[in-house]
Amino acid sequence: MDSINEVMEPLFPKYDRTFNYWPVKGTWRPLSGSRPYSGTVGQIQVADEIVLEVSVRKKDLEKVLETIVSIHPYEEPVIDVIPMYSYKDFISSST
Repeated sequence: MDSINEVMEPLFPKYDRTFNYWPVKGTWRPLSGSRPYSGTVGQIQVADEIVLEVSVRKKDLEKVLETIVSIHPYEEPVIDVIPMYSYKDFISSST
């Protein structure tokens, strides 16, 4: 989280390092030719993992993704980019 925070502009005024995270069970089976960080090729693996969620400005997205890929231990980290809108886009500023 610190590494990601360093390469992005804070999304919320007067706050930085705003993340959500929760524990999950992950499962995968490395296939031939893979170089798994954890597990054995051809065998189903199960492990405790953490899902990390962060909102990022479009201008910072490439830097954030590059940072995650550079420090994540997995050969193929699971990263989903989901376009979102702020509630402020839908209310008048006079409210």
